[in-house]
Amino acid sequence: MDRIPPHLITGRHLPRRTFLRGLGASVALPFLDAMAPARERWAVTRARTALDRTRLVAIEMVHGSAGSNAWGATQHLWSPPETGRGFDFGPSVLSSLEPYRDYLTIVSDTDVEGAEARKPKEIGGDHFRSSATFLTQSHPKQTESSDVWVGTSVDQLYAQRFGQDTPIPSMQLCIENVDQAGGCAYGYACVYTDTISWAAPDQPLPMVRDPRVAFDQLFGAGGSPEARAARRRASASILDFIVGEVNALKRELDPVDGRRVDRYLNDIRELERRIARVVARNESGEQRELPGAPAGVPDSFDEHVKLMFDLQALAFQADVTGIFSFKMGRDASSRVYPESGVEKGFHPSSHHGGRPDNVLEFAEINRYHVGLVPYFLDRLAGIQEGDASLLDKTMVLYGSPMGDSNVHNHKRCPLFVVGGANGRMDGDLHLRAAPGTPMANVMLSLMHKLGLDDVQSFGNSTGAFPLAV
Repeated sequence: MDRIPPHLITGRHLPRRTFLRGLGASVALPFLDAMAPARERWAVTRARTALDRTRLVAIEMVHGSAGSNAWGATQHLWSPPETGRGFDFGPSVLSSLEPYRDYLTIVSDTDVEGAEARKPKEIGGDHFRSSATFLTQSHPKQTESSDVWVGTSVDQLYAQRFGQDTPIPSMQLCIENVDQAGGCAYGYACVYTDTISWAAPDQPLPMVRDPRVAFDQLFGAGGSPEARAARRRASASILDFIVGEVNALKRELDPVDGRRVDRYLNDIRELERRIARVVARNESGEQRELPGAPAGVPDSFDEHVKLMFDLQALAFQADVTGIFSFKMGRDASSRVYPESGVEKGFHPSSHHGGRPDNVLEFAEINRYHVGLVPYFLDRLAGIQEGDASLLDKTMVLYGSPMGDSNVHNHKRCPLFVVGGANGRMDGDLHLRAAPGTPMANVMLSLMHKLGLDDVQSFGNSTGAFPLAV
């Protein structure tokens, strides 16, 4: 039986969009029992609430996968050997997702035709147009000027329809450096490499690399640059500016809601402390591994990605936004990932020459990247919202617009989806597409799962891809 929150009897009610404010800080509250309308059955309230809107996270990792190579495919380095339900992961680099197999759908062997060269002068430019194709499934116009053109991305189509009732319709995050000015190489504007989110075919959206900047955007930490600078000089937490409002609120809440607020605010404070430690370390004068990176950006890839995942989980919990795109890599990056056990740079490793030993080495980098995703899934699974977890209410899309990076092709591109999506994704499923199937077909089906049922085509789609057996 559902617990009847005390406020349903007393009649007290908090609006879902409740903020605690003070001196530039603006902290949205997580969902509380006190936000259910008084004298209304809890189950009915939950069914009616906008919280049943599926959260969306679209993650791009560049350079394809070792399993997209012809030899790597025979070794099942990306795709598990078996299809259907109850599959064995085998040697697949996706094995770290085993604890979440009931939420997992793998779609193997789709192609991203939009990233292929169509004219002789486009040959060789795959690294500099690929990212623009991932969520648009469209072919970028080759230009180094401002007349860029590709397509509207999945995340933005969703945000335009379902993201307008949150304070921030969508957010765009990245890990590597960005420079949205001028040309990069092979006649392509840098913006094609810098972002995966496009509000319109000619409107690329900037991505936030600095966790401190993302934190300030999400929690309104200072209404102006001057206010933020003053708060940082004082080494004060944003929570210090709302302590009065917190205490007043907790006097009105039942003990269960009070504990929820405490846990949520403690998570914010801990995240703020972690970011502050990164800034202090980077401003200490010690030599950095990432010279020129903003002070809020950790030198550690692992630490940076986890900070970004924590920010996304907290944003979902507070319903500040329900949509993120997250670019975890940058094409042609030679970054080294020590935690992967591979000492060779990312881009050199991706050009493995088809040699089995090199392909296996590249697979370990793939395994490391995918292995960071369960950290985020753990966070979502641990946050309850009504009678379900945030993982039950989220769709996480992870993939690459490149296949075999050694030859810069866009065949057998890696792709998986994890999360319950409010019951719309079945999970425990591995599907293998017929040769030549556009990834756009899968994207179209995912849009239907997100509620964009009236969308009939997307990019170069030829029809919806059945996400079932």
